[in-house]
Amino acid sequence: MLKFHEKLVGKGLSTDALQKKLKALHTELADMDQELVEVSSLSAVRKELISTSILLHKDRGVKAYVACCLADLLRLYAPDAPYTHNELRDIFQFFFRQLSTGLKGSDSPYYNEYFHLLESLSTVKSVVLVCDLPNADELMADIFRDFFGLVRRDLAKKIELFMADILIALIDECQNLPSDVLESIMAQFMDKNARMDQPAYRLAVQYFTDIIVQHSRDEEFDEVRTAHDLIKQLNRSCPSLLHNVVPQLEEELRVEENQIRIMATQVLGEMFADKGGADFVKKYPTTWSVWLLRKNDKASVVRLAFVEATKGVLVNLPDAREAIEEALGSKLLDPDEKVRAAVCKLYSQLDYETALHHVSEEQLRSLAGRGLDKKQLVRVEAMTAVGHLYGLAYPEIENNDPAAVKQFSWIPSEILHMATSAGEARATAEQVLAEYVLPLPSPPPSTSKNTDINEGAWTDRLLNMMKFLDEAAINTLLNFSGLKALRPTLYEKYLQCCIDNNGGIIDDDEEAVAEKLNFTIKRLAAQFPDPQKAAEDLSTFAKLNEGRLYKLLKTATDTQVDLKVLVKSTNEFLRRTEQASAAILPTMTLFLRRASLRLINQSSVPTLVKRVQKGDPVGDGYGSSQGQVSARNAQICMNYISKYCPAILKVHVSELSRAIADEKNARLVEVSLQALAAVASWDSKLTPSDKRTVERVMRYVMSPNARHAKFSARLISCLKNAEELCGQIVDAIAEGLPDADPELLVAHITVLQQLALRAPDAFERKSDVITTFLVKDLLMSPSDVDADAMQIDTDWVDDSDMTPRLKAKLLALKVCRNRCLAHASSDTAVEMAKPVLRMFTTLLHHDGSFTADAEDDQWTKTRLRLQSAISLLHLNKIDTYASANGSNFVVLAVIIQDPSYPVRMRFIDKLTAFLIRRALPSHFNVIPFLTVHDPEADVKNKAKAYISCLLRTMPKGLRLVNLEMTFLRLLHVLAHHPDFALTEEKLPEIAQYITFYLETVASAENVALLFHLAMKAKTVRDAESHAFSENLYAVSELAQHLIKTRAKMKSWSIESYPGKIRLPPDILRPLPGAEAANEILKTVYLPENTLAWLAEQAKIMRAEGKEKPRAERKPAGKRKAAPKTGGQAKRARRRKAEESDEEESPPSESGGDDEEASSSDKDTEESESEQEAEEPQEEKLGRGARTRAKARIKQQVKKSTKRKAKVPLED
Repeated sequence: MLKFHEKLVGKGLSTDALQKKLKALHTELADMDQELVEVSSLSAVRKELISTSILLHKDRGVKAYVACCLADLLRLYAPDAPYTHNELRDIFQFFFRQLSTGLKGSDSPYYNEYFHLLESLSTVKSVVLVCDLPNADELMADIFRDFFGLVRRDLAKKIELFMADILIALIDECQNLPSDVLESIMAQFMDKNARMDQPAYRLAVQYFTDIIVQHSRDEEFDEVRTAHDLIKQLNRSCPSLLHNVVPQLEEELRVEENQIRIMATQVLGEMFADKGGADFVKKYPTTWSVWLLRKNDKASVVRLAFVEATKGVLVNLPDAREAIEEALGSKLLDPDEKVRAAVCKLYSQLDYETALHHVSEEQLRSLAGRGLDKKQLVRVEAMTAVGHLYGLAYPEIENNDPAAVKQFSWIPSEILHMATSAGEARATAEQVLAEYVLPLPSPPPSTSKNTDINEGAWTDRLLNMMKFLDEAAINTLLNFSGLKALRPTLYEKYLQCCIDNNGGIIDDDEEAVAEKLNFTIKRLAAQFPDPQKAAEDLSTFAKLNEGRLYKLLKTATDTQVDLKVLVKSTNEFLRRTEQASAAILPTMTLFLRRASLRLINQSSVPTLVKRVQKGDPVGDGYGSSQGQVSARNAQICMNYISKYCPAILKVHVSELSRAIADEKNARLVEVSLQALAAVASWDSKLTPSDKRTVERVMRYVMSPNARHAKFSARLISCLKNAEELCGQIVDAIAEGLPDADPELLVAHITVLQQLALRAPDAFERKSDVITTFLVKDLLMSPSDVDADAMQIDTDWVDDSDMTPRLKAKLLALKVCRNRCLAHASSDTAVEMAKPVLRMFTTLLHHDGSFTADAEDDQWTKTRLRLQSAISLLHLNKIDTYASANGSNFVVLAVIIQDPSYPVRMRFIDKLTAFLIRRALPSHFNVIPFLTVHDPEADVKNKAKAYISCLLRTMPKGLRLVNLEMTFLRLLHVLAHHPDFALTEEKLPEIAQYITFYLETVASAENVALLFHLAMKAKTVRDAESHAFSENLYAVSELAQHLIKTRAKMKSWSIESYPGKIRLPPDILRPLPGAEAANEILKTVYLPENTLAWLAEQAKIMRAEGKEKPRAERKPAGKRKAAPKTGGQAKRARRRKAEESDEEESPPSESGGDDEEASSSDKDTEESESEQEAEEPQEEKLGRGARTRAKARIKQQVKKSTKRKAKVPLED
């Protein structure tokens, strides 16, 4: 109980008397024990101590003792304060006012009282009551400012510790640290003279350490984050003060809590990236090492934080580049797609200098490789990153800066290659090309006086990029140009359907118009990454029915549009579309990009012609190396324009006519003649007819330059007096053929090739003389081999390496082909074509020779074989010729398995180009399925891509005709296949063709039809012979077994097919009677060993989850194509056995004639957008499974007996 009972407030009380009373009260209160005190005895002094006269007393000693007494009361009353909030606010303000004004050193008056006050506040922690008071933030800010001011007065160490305890108690108690308080703390580190021996700094550091230690293992992340923010600022201003903090941050990297590790990873990343980062790494090497290990953190969110934190380190810490690059390189392969995407995004945020000097080319190539990632998010970020970097680097690449060229010039080529590797990557690649690699020029500002767009710079950017592309990339780029699309394109058809639909308000034939629109939308949507979303957006656009949008779209897609109008219409279309329906903007952006000529259009032509001319300005065949490269690329572009979209040359006819006058510049003349011939063929009214030009072209047509002669002949055939001029040319050439030197002979036959097709009447004036010479004196003459020039052990020769004699032979075949095509509609067409068809078939039968025992060189035979096959494809586009040559279809089909890779590749290119246009009879769709055993992936992938394109884009009716009904044709081809035999080796290989077909075409909807077709094959006979009939029955049974196995594995039900089908009468004949039919149906034509093998495969497929049986491959016993890397594969058709072991060196790449199959000949626009889709790889049986199956077959073959029917069949 308090013994002090004197009054502290009253009149007449002197300062000395009051001070003595307060001192006595303080002494008694200080000695009292909190646990034993009777607080009711303190009531009187409690009230008097907060009276105004006491708190505002003028004497410093009075106020010092009052502060001590109040602090003692708070201790004794704890945990409940005996004052209201307002009274407590006044008390604490009074405390800190006394300390800030009175505590100046150990020799200050009343030092012991101030010391007692601080000690009480520190130990009792009564100061935490401040956090619950009104205006607590302001009061706390005052306390921090006062204490940081006090601590600078060189006070005792213990006082500094008291103040630190008080401040930390306040920080711990408050939920959020007021911003003014943070500013006060950070102000201690703004001084340039900050040192650890200064108490204010020590106080702040104590704060940091205590906060981190206290919260590193709980969930008060806001406090830790606040401390981290302060640490970062401290690191920038006075990093030497972090000696005690950094180890704690390092420890945070190891804690279990993910959020703590994330924050520590982020803050350390920023600290390493600061201007003193190099010193920081050296000072704390273990922290650096532990931080780097976060790249392999068990939590993906931490790895993600690490990746995001490395950007600053990569930019600002060159010495650590290798370590960071290694870490980021490994994260490009991280199992989490968000981490991989984050790495890609990081590189897209780099500036040019950093990417050039601090990122290796190898790392950039690894980054680009993620463009083929399985996840779309990663693909987009990867392609965007490298595309963005190329855009930054292009000005330096244009200036031929060696470092920039080496580091970045390869990027467009990689993007283009990725666009053809996976269907989903195509749209991303297009977007990156459009935004970063080859963007449309920006329109000039409205305030600018010059409203022109630099068309030359735009075209030059394309040519500069092409310098660093390989042939495949150039082909892909040109396919993206839209020039190759058949006009009107599918996009233009869609636009017209939208106009006809009129937003659903249709006057006539409403149902047909709506159906046509829906059908077009379905076909178009199939070419987009997300067909369903695309179909919805295209339907929405049609419903908008905005006339202005239609007009803009029509303008942008017009072949006559120039660059300035294209830019303006594109920008307005996208802006208006976004305003009308923002949701459809991505789809319509891709639509417009594909529908318009945004890479090459009529504005490109003047610059392209100029670059061709400058590549060889004086016509000596030389020029600057850069100029030659640009000229070559410009020529490629001009050739492509002439071949596929001559309409854009319409306004440049006069310019091209002037260009052919530069006779010294052979390349310019060739390009200009080709362009003039193309535009004249497109519209004969545009043919230049002035006398000087005609005379010049007539000289070119008789020149020894085959390219000049060829295009001159085309151009002349379009003139008004073409018949007269062409007759003169034919007469002159026919007379000079026997005496022409090799180069002139090639040029003359090139002209005849053109005129046979384009001026058939003129050609027929001398057709007997010409064809006799071509066949007897040229084609049937032995090859003229230059032994010195042809020392390469190969069966293929590139165009540039062909002898003039070989060139002439190939052209002679084209002359014969074109003559037939020109007379296809005449009454004598078949009669004229029969010897030509027979000649081509003979060349295929004898592997490129006219007789089986001819001793022609291999490259001549290979080239003639390919040309014959392609010529037959051309002729089979004519129904009458296709019928006349139907019996030789198998001979043509197996060219897809030719030993020479270039033959196979060029043949499949030309075949699919014709098929996608439906230019060939439907049964030619069988040929792609014969690629199943091809050793080169690109041949098989080309076939798969074509089939996939048909399945996605063809309507159901066309799909039935072109794919499903041709199944019977496939079985017939297999029955006639040169490798067919009822043996343990051959039948499993034949099964692979059927399995390949079923994998790509069969479905629950059509399996009944396919099974029905397979069964029907045993109800007829082969049109050719009884032996082939038995082959067909065996293949029929094989197909039925495979279909049933696949249906069971897929849980498909094979119902009885309800429809009626008409079997092809050209290859099948009815059986002689019901008795023969029944006997055939009862007979099993497959050997027992094959049936056992099929049963074994079915078991394996069920047990292992495989989707198809695989036979053991036996290269020596199967007709197969040779790999492109060399090797003369055995051709079982009619090759000598000893030839199969010959090896060959790799064939040269080839660029073909512009009318023939070549590596640059791709499919039409519709097929191009589909053919890049990735196809699943074949599943192969394990080696052990194949071995067991083979052993079982060998055991059974010894006891197998023939169980075929003996019914005689008519041949």
